[in-house]
Amino acid sequence: MANPSDDLEAVRTIVAALQGFDEKDQERIIRWAREKLGLLTSVTAPVTTYQPNTPTNAPTEIRSESRSTDIGTFVKSKNPVSDVQFAATIAYYYRFEASENERKETIASADLQEACRKVNRKRLNDPADTLNNAYKLGLLDKGAERGYYSINSVGENLVAMTLPQQTQTPVSAHSRKPKTKVTIKKSGKHNAVKSSK
Repeated sequence: MANPSDDLEAVRTIVAALQGFDEKDQERIIRWAREKLGLLTSVTAPVTTYQPNTPTNAPTEIRSESRSTDIGTFVKSKNPVSDVQFAATIAYYYRFEASENERKETIASADLQEACRKVNRKRLNDPADTLNNAYKLGLLDKGAERGYYSINSVGENLVAMTLPQQTQTPVSAHSRKPKTKVTIKKSGKHNAVKSSK
């Protein structure tokens, strides 16, 4: 075990652990680790690079805004099956996937109802109750203001890694079993008739 004061060894360990993941996954894992350690989540600053081929050698800003998606496409790709999954998906979308000017750390009932309208989903009977249930299930954290909630690492994991859930093929396989059994019984009777002759 390395000496806790050996900063460079700790950095090497972290880098080695993240080596096999793509950049988006690395960012998420680091964010989760920061939350686990109780550290403030870092604010991504624009990266400035110099490109020698440009005539003026002017700095070029590279922003992460290019990966934003519209809310309908994002929700459809995640296919949340319950209201609490929908709430977590919307909180995740507004925090990480929305365009820069639409992003928000927390969502409230009005945001959830507006999201239902935008994605053509049936309006929720009580969106505040849905957000509270998502909080009780550990998918969201309460925000600083009453009625506002933010996605946490458990909710992020659900949306980023678990959704969309795979269809349950065993159900259709079970529904075919009785037909197979009936066929086997008929074959057995047929064989019994043949052998008796």
